[in-house]
Amino acid sequence: MSKKVIHDFTEGPLFGPMLRFSIPFMLSNGLQVLYAMADMLIVGKFVGSGGISAVMTASQSVFFLTMVGMGFATGGQVLISQLVGRRETERLKKAIGTQFSIIFSAGIFFSVMSILFAGPLLRLLETPPEAFAGAYRYLLVCGGGLLFIFGYNMIAAILRGVGDSVRPFQFIVVSALMNIALDLLFVGVFGLGVAGAGVATVASQAAAFLLAFRYLYRNRESFGFDFKMASFRVDPVMFGALVKLGIPFAVRFAAINISMLFVTSLVNSLGTATSAAFGIALRLDEFANKISQGVMMAVSTIVGQNIGAGHIGRIRRGVYYAWGICGGFFLVFGLAQVLFPRALYSIFTDDEAVLKLAPVIISALIIHYPALLIMKGTNGFVQGIGNALFGLMIAVLDGLVFRVTFSWLFGIRLQMGLYGMILGYALATYSTALPSLFYFLFIPWHRRKTVV
Repeated sequence: MSKKVIHDFTEGPLFGPMLRFSIPFMLSNGLQVLYAMADMLIVGKFVGSGGISAVMTASQSVFFLTMVGMGFATGGQVLISQLVGRRETERLKKAIGTQFSIIFSAGIFFSVMSILFAGPLLRLLETPPEAFAGAYRYLLVCGGGLLFIFGYNMIAAILRGVGDSVRPFQFIVVSALMNIALDLLFVGVFGLGVAGAGVATVASQAAAFLLAFRYLYRNRESFGFDFKMASFRVDPVMFGALVKLGIPFAVRFAAINISMLFVTSLVNSLGTATSAAFGIALRLDEFANKISQGVMMAVSTIVGQNIGAGHIGRIRRGVYYAWGICGGFFLVFGLAQVLFPRALYSIFTDDEAVLKLAPVIISALIIHYPALLIMKGTNGFVQGIGNALFGLMIAVLDGLVFRVTFSWLFGIRLQMGLYGMILGYALATYSTALPSLFYFLFIPWHRRKTVV
């Protein structure tokens, strides 16, 4: 593979290259959240709190449907980074071809499923009646465009695996600006409401995918993938590695998202204003989570390359650096939310019923920031060494056990209402953070073998 498309983190200084590698991820993740926020912000201004509730509920459904694609994309990133670390560049062609075949097939399948079952899924989430029609149209449009989400995540994972964080950032800049412009056009000018926001989202995601695909194709010789039909086939060895990694990652993401759907259903039962307030809270929380997740993505690649090369000390340093970088970010963003809750919410809506809930939600949600800080280092570490099974186990504890149980316990059983539901959601994060921290500090993970 050509040096112009590969970045080797197994030699030389680590902190500076890691920081430079992380920043484009942080910026691109932040932009992805911003254009998701644009849907909610513009819909909130032109449609009202019912539109915010519709976008929040339908977005959760779309995110759930992408879990398989995200799982196999993450698995592909780990596989490719380990192959790079082991200098087995000849096997990258087989890995890329297998990943293309699996993820495109999954994208087509889930696009069809989202269209067929949009109504039942939204009813399962107890979508408020005044938000149901908009959520249904949004889910039909965005669900039908899942192939673009699957495709972009796959190519971005390939680029992350070889150490390229700049190209995904460039693609997301174009996509984010396009999404905001189309939101204003379709929702503000043409008056298409929530459905217009969905069309803007799909069009911008399609643009990101096409740009990424074009880059991969134009650099096909450097990647060793020729894009001939014969190359789009499933290699048994690579398929086994991707299944070993991808299915646990997918189930892990799905378990967390199922818990999110459960909490969303609980909150939706309290009415449209509460649903809208929770939707805004999720967007703000996602902003903090996604930006810091850029560091986690960098850690995953760095760990993958160094576990392949056998450089254990560099892996430990990478995790320590991740905690340092993320610590300052969470401190600043957390203080902003605590000090200015109504001001942040008023960006999205001027509905007083929604604004008065801002301090209640933030006071509960802020509790999980220390856990998120721990996870940005340790989750990237667990991904990078390829221990998808451990990641799955702690995600099931978080999503299907603690998050569901705690939200119901505090919110319903102990009759703490909205605050209790959000408190349970926040406390459950520690069920992932603490076991993964213990694993990193005390378990002899350095004895693990690479996935192929």
